[in-house]
Amino acid sequence: MINDSKMHNPLENIHSKSADFDLVKKSLNGNRIALDKLIKKHQPFIYNVAWKMSHNPNDAKDLTQEVLIKVITNLSKFSFKSTFTTWLYRIVVNEFLQAKRKNKNQQFTSFEQYGKQLDEIPNLELNKEEEIEYAELSKEMQISCMSGMLMCLNKEQRLIYILGDTFCIDHNLGAEVFDISPQNFRVKLHRARKELYNFMNNKCGLVKTSNPCRCPKKTKALKKGGYLKEDEMLFNINTTKKIKNYVTENHSDLKGTIDDKYTHLFRNHPAKEDFGKETIIDELLNDNELMKHLRN
Repeated sequence: MINDSKMHNPLENIHSKSADFDLVKKSLNGNRIALDKLIKKHQPFIYNVAWKMSHNPNDAKDLTQEVLIKVITNLSKFSFKSTFTTWLYRIVVNEFLQAKRKNKNQQFTSFEQYGKQLDEIPNLELNKEEEIEYAELSKEMQISCMSGMLMCLNKEQRLIYILGDTFCIDHNLGAEVFDISPQNFRVKLHRARKELYNFMNNKCGLVKTSNPCRCPKKTKALKKGGYLKEDEMLFNINTTKKIKNYVTENHSDLKGTIDDKYTHLFRNHPAKEDFGKETIIDELLNDNELMKHLRN
């Protein structure tokens, strides 16, 4: 199989219209190598958006698989009237917005409730040795906490924020993918930013030093309570890439503003691109019943 699973932002010009069209046509003619390349080209981006959307790596895998199955089973319906990426991300949006939460133990109902949960975690002072000892766990706490903040947005706000700000989708393309006007997309994005940033501005020590919440201090408390362990980290994964390595700032409405600081905190999170044996693509491509859907 071709290994083309390094993550690029497929909403950028790096994925040319003609190249995707060629892979789609070959796939519809039964070329599984072309289908493998087409799917692996987009899988990492889908997964990383799903990861931000779900706050859970296992849920992200399930969401990614559901999207890929929908892409394969509906590929024969692609009309070549739009770019493949626009068609693909309409599927992503529909699947992510309709998906039901599988991890019932994680509940994020509101920013107010989430703030109370954070307040209940003690802030324990650290000495210099402990600051070094807890450095990686503190990163885990920080990324997990910010991911939890996203979960306090409703699904549509969350996905618009993730695509619009974290992955920097062009607003016109965002409007097309969500089937709304560009102005409406910008309004919804602004509202999501406002809710998220108001919470961070009043709570998070990363954006304001006078705020009480400190990741390292809460990390110490959670480690002592057995809730954080070095060998069970889900967010601070071993990767050399971050989301910011894959985005191009298509719009400049945040540049030089206070909001820009918040956005870059989210873009500084790890991005998973090496799936190894975790990938479900080979399994899908070897499913003969599923492959029948490729026939026109």
